[in-house]
Amino acid sequence: MAAGGVVWVTFPKQNLIPPPRKRFGRKLRTGVPLISSTAERAYSEEKVHEVVLKQAAWVKQQRPNEGCKDWDLLNEAYERCGEVWAEYAKTFYLGTLLMTSERRRAIWAIYVWCRRTDELVDGPNASHITPRALDTWEKRLGNIFQGRPYDLFDAALSHTVSNYPLGIQPFKDMIEGMRLDLLKTRYNNFDELYLYCYYVAGTVGLMSVPVMGIASESKASNETVYSAALALGIANQLTNIIRDVGEDCRRGRIYLPQDELASAGISEDEIFRGLVSNKWKIFMKNQIKRARMYFDEAEKGVAELEEASRWPVWASLLLYRQILDVIEENDYNNFTKRAYVGKAKKFASLPLAYGRAIMGTSKFF
Repeated sequence: MAAGGVVWVTFPKQNLIPPPRKRFGRKLRTGVPLISSTAERAYSEEKVHEVVLKQAAWVKQQRPNEGCKDWDLLNEAYERCGEVWAEYAKTFYLGTLLMTSERRRAIWAIYVWCRRTDELVDGPNASHITPRALDTWEKRLGNIFQGRPYDLFDAALSHTVSNYPLGIQPFKDMIEGMRLDLLKTRYNNFDELYLYCYYVAGTVGLMSVPVMGIASESKASNETVYSAALALGIANQLTNIIRDVGEDCRRGRIYLPQDELASAGISEDEIFRGLVSNKWKIFMKNQIKRARMYFDEAEKGVAELEEASRWPVWASLLLYRQILDVIEENDYNNFTKRAYVGKAKKFASLPLAYGRAIMGTSKFF
């Protein structure tokens, strides 16, 4: 189940012991039942945090304005990216229209690359994709960052990465997530699952922050904003996983921590039979609680973005949180009932998202 929604908006479906300090991951895990031990959790969380620190440091670097200078070609490339964005992410496309033209087009370019990467393992030709094909895609990514695009979509991203402080690591990590989808159908514990969620969705937040921009009046550190962006990606992907249990198990995949399933007394046979038992409902309540805790952490960072960039992010956050509400309304039957937010609820959320977007930076920090 690769990622899919963007800009801190993950795309629709579609890693050391830390120093003693207040960190979002530690606080989030507190009080969540049926999860791995602290020692087990520390490895993936710290591995990902190292990437967060490196990406946050990139903001202080000025990138040379390099890459393609054929403006007619670039305009066409960005327009094509916008068409894809408008077709596959209609609600979020509307939100990007409030952004400056330059930032809007950069977000479109990132979205399209992520979508194309996702479709390598989830698209119509997924059965023909091999690890070698992903190696080729990663080499192509390197060429994009070196100003050697292969096609129009690559040209748009190549121009984007030459104009914003974007490091290549989150892009490479997303490809690593696709490798996991080719090779792995079970996750032993939340440590493993957390790393997967980072690869396929948390990476999107790290890609997007440099483009979205941090408000000049923000008192939050770059690390804090990037950590919140990561949290939103984790929250969205956990929501995808909870929502798509039935769909995934029909493909022979279970994206739920095996140790937590065992502790809850739930067998794989029960999952494949779609048994909505009381123990399944209790288990799902804990999974939803965890996802909401990541959403709570993400909220602290949205208000620190540039004003024009906040609306699509708030819209993503509010709409994805509502999926969890629908799963509860469906009495935790995520085997045969698809949890989706209807158009009426979606459009009703947009004014609320806009209201939060114009409130300004938070007073939290």
